[in-house]
Amino acid sequence: MSTTVDWSELQPELIDSIAKKLKIHKDYIRFRSVCSNWRNSTPKTPKHLPCQLPWLMFPQSNNNHSRNSHLRSFYSLSDNKIHRLSFPEASNVRRRCGSSHGWLVVLEESPAVFLINPLTRVKHHLPSLCSFPNVTSFSFYNVGREYTLRTSDGDVYTCSLKEMRDSFIKKVVFSSSPSDESLDYYAVVILNQTGDLGYCKKGDSVWKFVDDAQSYCEDVVFHKGCFYAVSKYGTIAVCDVCGDMPSVSFIHTPLQVGGDMQYLVSLGDDLLLVTRYLELGFDVDQHQLDIFYKTTEFRVFKLVLNGSTWESVYNLDDWALFVGENSSMAFRASDFEGCKGNQIYFTDDYSEWNYDGANGDHDLGVYDLEDGSVVALPCYPRKFYNGRRWPPPIWITPSLH
Repeated sequence: MSTTVDWSELQPELIDSIAKKLKIHKDYIRFRSVCSNWRNSTPKTPKHLPCQLPWLMFPQSNNNHSRNSHLRSFYSLSDNKIHRLSFPEASNVRRRCGSSHGWLVVLEESPAVFLINPLTRVKHHLPSLCSFPNVTSFSFYNVGREYTLRTSDGDVYTCSLKEMRDSFIKKVVFSSSPSDESLDYYAVVILNQTGDLGYCKKGDSVWKFVDDAQSYCEDVVFHKGCFYAVSKYGTIAVCDVCGDMPSVSFIHTPLQVGGDMQYLVSLGDDLLLVTRYLELGFDVDQHQLDIFYKTTEFRVFKLVLNGSTWESVYNLDDWALFVGENSSMAFRASDFEGCKGNQIYFTDDYSEWNYDGANGDHDLGVYDLEDGSVVALPCYPRKFYNGRRWPPPIWITPSLH
């Protein structure tokens, strides 16, 4: 005797319990699509989902005047597909300066700084550019010299709207997701020109400087309740910005000699230093000489606090690292399709000065730590765009909240 079960009539509590076992965004969306009862028994915004495998956001299409100019393409490693989303906030008249916890930080040719979730289109504002301590005045009427800034030596200089948008900020990193209304998140910003670190708390109206951490400006990551910043030579500043005044302590490791760029990655209780090596290359295409840099190698180190040293890591096992203009991330590859362990997925975050109309390729791909090989991403083969485009691709974790 067979028994027919009407799965649509399951109790809401049981449906919700099953839904919370799902770990992948697309599985959760498909689960809610089964029937109205399953949809009504589960929240539209799944706050239980872990951080998802990043998507790669592409540059805007060359055809800015088409009716689809508001669309942006995102490549998903997990399903090897390109998704097109309406995202006018990422147009070429704006510049993004980092992605963190599923949010992009965007600058305009104005003092405004905002962050936006590309999937939900929710937007929040950060303190404006003219609220930084080294910006002494701002006026729209001083065309071409709208910002007046003061150096640490007391010298005064001016910047235009475009110069501030394009070169003032290097990267912004968050302590937690701005989506969580129950938590106060903190943002730390790396300034390009001075190497200063600035910070603000959710709801602040001005940026403040971490006075003792200048030159620790290669990368920043939130790790064990503090922001860790790294210098060109691998020394670490530990910045606690949660109190009334920021406190800074230092981890004086032996100087890391060699390498062109440094990244910090939080991997569980461990802090990794990822050193990137670049090589100057030449390409002759259609009788035009193009000079460019390309990534040839990564080296990975783990911080050993007992002795304050960096210990070489030759195998990441099941872990995959994602570095670039995004907040650096680590994922267990076996938790996701389309991702392999012991590899570093990297994007071009160093040559932003030379995109418009330049020949050559973006420097992005996958580095295999076992054999030292560099391969192209399947969505981004050589000559994909027939020239570098501004801004370059960036990793961003898709988030529904």
